[in-house]
Amino acid sequence: MTTWFITGISRGLGLALARAVLAQGDSVIGTVRAGRPEITTGAERLQVLTLDMLDAPAVPAAVERAFALAGGRIDVIVNNAGYGLLGAIEPATDAELARLFEVDVFAPFRIIRAALPRLRAQGSGHIINITSIAGRAPGVGSGLYAAAKYALEGLSASLALEVGPLGIKVTAVAPGAFRTDFLSAHSIRHSAADAAYADSVGRSDAHFTAMAGRQAGDPDQAAQAILALARAEDPPLHLLLGSDALRRFRVKQETMAAEIEAWREVTLGTDYPA
Repeated sequence: MTTWFITGISRGLGLALARAVLAQGDSVIGTVRAGRPEITTGAERLQVLTLDMLDAPAVPAAVERAFALAGGRIDVIVNNAGYGLLGAIEPATDAELARLFEVDVFAPFRIIRAALPRLRAQGSGHIINITSIAGRAPGVGSGLYAAAKYALEGLSASLALEVGPLGIKVTAVAPGAFRTDFLSAHSIRHSAADAAYADSVGRSDAHFTAMAGRQAGDPDQAAQAILALARAEDPPLHLLLGSDALRRFRVKQETMAAEIEAWREVTLGTDYPA
C-alpha cells in the first residue's frame, strides 16, 4: 500500500486526488486549514492534519507528524495547497505578493526541505508539485500568480537533478482551467482594479468570471492522471493537464522559437571572439 501526503485536500483538485487515492486502496495523510474533507470511501485510511500554510514553523512540524503517522515512510508527497492572485501588477501591494509567495512557494519549499532527509534515508519517493499553466505560459492579469508558479517550476526542475541520483523522483504538474472552485473566493484573490488596464486586465478578469463553473478540465480525470504519474516507472519532470494547457504551451513554444531565431545573431554576438 502506497502512502501519500497531500496538502490542501478540503476542496478542488486536492479533494479529488485524495478520494481517488483512497478509492484505489492507498492511504492518505492530508492537510486542511479547518474542518474535515467530505470523504467517505476509504475514510479509515485517511488521516487529516490541520495546517495553515502561512504558519512557517507549523509546516515542517506537520511533515514530521505525517511521517510519524505513516510509520516513518511516505511514498508520494503532493504540494497542492495554494491560491491564485489575479489583477494588474502595478496596483498589487507588497503584502499581497508576500502572502502569495508564502503560501505558493515558501510552504512547498519548507515541506520539501523537511521531507528530504526522510526520503533520502528511504532511497525513494516522488515529490509532485502542482504548479499551473500560468507558470509556463503566463497570460494577462495573472502576473504575480505566474511569478509564484514560475518559481515552483524552477525549484522542481533543479531539485530533480539534485535528488534523482538518490532515487527520488520529482514532477511539476501544470494544470489548465479545471472545474473546481479555484475561481471562487475560497481560492482566488484580486488586487485592486486600475482603470488604466481596463482593456487588458479588465477583459481578462471578465473572462475568468465568465469561465467559473464552465472550465473544460475534469478534476476527477486530473486525479486519475496523477495516479498514473505516481505509478509510472519513469515519470516526466513536466506534465501538462488539460487541452487548454497544451494549447497555451504550444503557442508559447512556437512564439519563443521564432523569437530566438529572429535574434540569433545578437545572441551569438555576445561571446568573446574565438
